[in-house]
Amino acid sequence: MVSDSGGFDDKSFNQTSYKGLTDAAAALGIQTNEVQSSTTADFAPNVQAMVDDGCNVIVTVGFLLDDATTAAAQENPDIDFAIVDSNPEGSADLENLKPLIFNTAESSFMAGYLAAGMTQTGTVGTFGGVQIPTVTIFMDGYAQGVAYHNEQKGTDVKVIGWNAETQDGQFVPGDDPFQNVAGGKQTAETLVSQGADIILPVAGPAGEGALQVAQSSGGKVNAIWVDTDGCVSAEQYCENIISSVYKGMDVAVSDAITASFNDEFDNEPYVGTLENQGTGLAPFNQFEDKVPAELKTELEQIRADITSGAIEIESAAQPK
Repeated sequence: MVSDSGGFDDKSFNQTSYKGLTDAAAALGIQTNEVQSSTTADFAPNVQAMVDDGCNVIVTVGFLLDDATTAAAQENPDIDFAIVDSNPEGSADLENLKPLIFNTAESSFMAGYLAAGMTQTGTVGTFGGVQIPTVTIFMDGYAQGVAYHNEQKGTDVKVIGWNAETQDGQFVPGDDPFQNVAGGKQTAETLVSQGADIILPVAGPAGEGALQVAQSSGGKVNAIWVDTDGCVSAEQYCENIISSVYKGMDVAVSDAITASFNDEFDNEPYVGTLENQGTGLAPFNQFEDKVPAELKTELEQIRADITSGAIEIESAAQPK
């Protein structure tokens, strides 16, 4: 496995994907190797290092490893490759490259509706690490979920930090935004100063900055985490995490490795959805008794309506 610059302890998608590697190793009794990337310049050399190490299947983590993974798959047809959070152009022509992607617009729509139902100020916020599809897909779904709540309940909850129509919003500053926790904190503080009391950070490790802001707010600000259940990956902030938009990356990674082990690997993209439970809302944990029963019932209906197609989400970043 090759991480992106977040590393395997990012409390987010690298960490969850890495769990898939360790789960597969435990189940299959296989040897593993892994390398963490510090910068984008590390991607291609790190993938090549796994090739040189004799790995039979190589999993890369993140949209930003798209080019390095595709090139390595082309050059090494006897090695299986899987990439988390990307469906590279031309991957359908490579029998040894499997995309592992997730329609988090669906689960983020639920998160937006949840935020709109829980806000005390009437304003909720979101921000991203980098403006790439695997980030903005969350923000699109979140904004549209809030809009749906306004439509259904007659509320006027505002979303700041992202405009789904213009595709413009707040992103963490710096040369390596996903690692910039201070920048994430600064961005969250800006949203809070504008009235937001629930924040969805889509910024990998930098999102911890938003959790720090929530934790220091004395209960006035809370968050909805992404990629994994924040009460597991960032448990010290659990009392300020209403829920999380999870992606079942650990299961998808483990399944891809197992398929390769059993000579059953294929290049058909895995798409995690609400229907197959590849994505969804994590438990409310410490907010279980704070989320109204009526709101919980409405969220279950929304899940059913998205799955059936009764609710259609508009986001160009959704998996095709």
